Amino acid sequence: MKWYKTIDFYITKKYLGTFFYAIALILSIAIVFDISENLDEFISKDIPTRDIVMDYYMNFIPYFGNLFSPLFTFIAVIYFTSKMAYNTEIIAILSSGVSYSRLMRPYMVSATIITLLSFFLGNFIIPPANNTMINFKEKYIKSRTTGTERNVHRQIEPGVYIYLQSFTENNIGYRFTLERFDGAKLTEKLTAQNIRWDEETDKWIINSYWKRIIHDDYEELENGYHMDTTLNMSPKDFMVLKDEMETYKTPELIKEIELMKMRGVNYVEWEIEKHKRMANPFSTFILTIIGVSLASRKVKGGLGFHLGLGLLLAFSYILFMQISTVFAVSGSTPPFVAVWIPNLMYAVIAVFLYRWAAR
Repeated sequence: MKWYKTIDFYITKKYLGTFFYAIALILSIAIVFDISENLDEFISKDIPTRDIVMDYYMNFIPYFGNLFSPLFTFIAVIYFTSKMAYNTEIIAILSSGVSYSRLMRPYMVSATIITLLSFFLGNFIIPPANNTMINFKEKYIKSRTTGTERNVHRQIEPGVYIYLQSFTENNIGYRFTLERFDGAKLTEKLTAQNIRWDEETDKWIINSYWKRIIHDDYEELENGYHMDTTLNMSPKDFMVLKDEMETYKTPELIKEIELMKMRGVNYVEWEIEKHKRMANPFSTFILTIIGVSLASRKVKGGLGFHLGLGLLLAFSYILFMQISTVFAVSGSTPPFVAVWIPNLMYAVIAVFLYRWAAR
């Protein structure tokens, strides 16, 4: 491997070694705190040890590992690069004729490895792991947080729109309206006092209804007290499950978003989740460049100064990302812009620091 020298392997080994060591350390601490918090529940409810280990903590580890990944990428780079600078290793490398851009090669290769790992975990491994972990909590610890929608306006299939004033956890919807359109022309309208889901027949029961069928030159009116019908919707469509989007693999998440668009459902939080899965792994490159640029210079204060400044930038980045997503949820900013703008702004900072460090 002529393009990857001994010094590159040396830096890559330090980068990945420090990163995985830091992640393992913080996960160990997180597991200890989580066990201490849930120990009473585990003991009092006599939960099998195998379920605790396999269904909960084996899924807990990748979730929190990926969650802390950007922060500990930054800390790892700051830590070992600052030590190299303090030991004059960086100066020795640059004095041998290696350019600063060439010095960045092993950092970028290491960042690529972490990015690909984070992307694969976040998009394909962690969602089913989250689902298993949520099911464990629901089975043994506490019921999943649910809610129901009110004033629902939705397209259940092309040209068919429904309205519900409210939908209860008993699978009953009140003030139901169904409208069918042929292009822009209304062809049928049904209104009912309530609609109920029958679990035995998997059909909807419409009670106290009026039905109006519109033809070109006349209308038909029909009313009744009871009617069974099939509709392209189910009770779960009206249930709001907390963090449900985190249990979908990305291809499934995209399909669900398209379905929600067709139905006219608020999909902003789902869109934010989709963009986060792309933006978070990409932040590894930005934080790596910032970390190297700050820590590669030997300055007064040494490792402590580098870590302090690095943590300030890292936490400001995380804080900015949380604030920007709030604007997306409120509807004032498109989800794509809200999720990616912290990366774009800190990319500008990374370019500035890189040019400063390369001088």
